[in-house]
Amino acid sequence: MAADDIGLWSVPLAILGGSIRVSTPFIFVSLGETVTERSGRINLGLEGILVFGAMAAYAVAVLTASPWLGVLAAMAAGAGFGLFHGWICSFPKVNDIAVGIALMLLGMGLAFFFGKPFIQPVAPHLPAIPFGFWSDMPQVRVALDINVLFLIGAVLALLLWWSLRNTRTGLVLRVVGDSADAARAMGLSPNRIRLLATACGGALAAVGGAYLSLYYPGSWNEHISSGQGLMAVALVIFARWSPLGCFAAALLFGGAGALGPALQSVGVTHGYYLFYAAPYALTLAIMIATSSPKRSLAGAPEELSITR
Repeated sequence: MAADDIGLWSVPLAILGGSIRVSTPFIFVSLGETVTERSGRINLGLEGILVFGAMAAYAVAVLTASPWLGVLAAMAAGAGFGLFHGWICSFPKVNDIAVGIALMLLGMGLAFFFGKPFIQPVAPHLPAIPFGFWSDMPQVRVALDINVLFLIGAVLALLLWWSLRNTRTGLVLRVVGDSADAARAMGLSPNRIRLLATACGGALAAVGGAYLSLYYPGSWNEHISSGQGLMAVALVIFARWSPLGCFAAALLFGGAGALGPALQSVGVTHGYYLFYAAPYALTLAIMIATSSPKRSLAGAPEELSITR
C-alpha cells in the first residue's frame, strides 16, 4: 500500500514513527547526563562516548552474534570513559568542560581506529515489539514497531524521576550537586559520588550508541552520530534536569529529526533538506532561550560549571 493511500495522514504517522526511532539515543544520553549533572559535574564528552559505545556494541554483537551482549559491552565502555573523566576531574583546578571536550575527541578517535574492521560485517539487530499488529496498513505497522530500548528508556526515566525525589541515593546526589560543603558536613565524599555519577552517565550514554549501531540505522560507520551527544546537553538544560522532562524533550527532538523524511514521503522534493536541520535549529533556539545574564537556570545544580 503506497503512502498516497492514506493521504496526508502519512506525515503524522511518519513523524510519530520517526520520533520514537530518533528519540531513543537522546533519551539515554540525556538521562545519563542528568545523573552526571545532578552531581555537580558536566560531561561534554558524551559524543565520544556515544560513538565509541556504538562501535563497541556492534563489534561485540558481530563477534558473539548477540545484540544484548553488545549493549552490555557498550555500557562497560561508557562506564570506563565516565570513570576516566571523573578521575581526572577529581584533581584540583581541573576544568570539567575542557576534560569533556578532550574525552569526546579521544572516544571518537579510538572508535574510528578500532572500528575499521567492523564496517563491512553485519551484526544482529536488537528486537522490536510490533504494537501495530492490529492494522492492515504498512505505515501504521512501521510507525508502531517499537524497539525494546525505547520502552526501557521510558521506564528508566520514570524510575530516575522517582528515585531523585524519594530515595536516599537521590537525596545524596542532589546535595552533592547543590553544595559540596554541605555534602562534606554530612560525611559524604563529593569526588567519589561524582565519580560514580559520571560513570553511570557514561554507561547510559553508551546505550544510546548501541541503539544507533544495532537498530537504527543499524550499522557501524564513522558518521553514525550527528552531534546527538552534544545536543543532549542542551536537551538536559531544556528539560530543567528532570528525567521525565528529558524523555519528553527527547521525543520533541526526535519529531524534529523525523520532519524531513516525513515530508519526503509525501512527495515534498523542494527544500525538504532544510527540515533536516530542524534538530540543530531547535538546539540553538533552546540555548538562546535558556541563556540570560540576569537570571539563573531554574533547577540547575549549584555546583555546575555553567552556573558559577
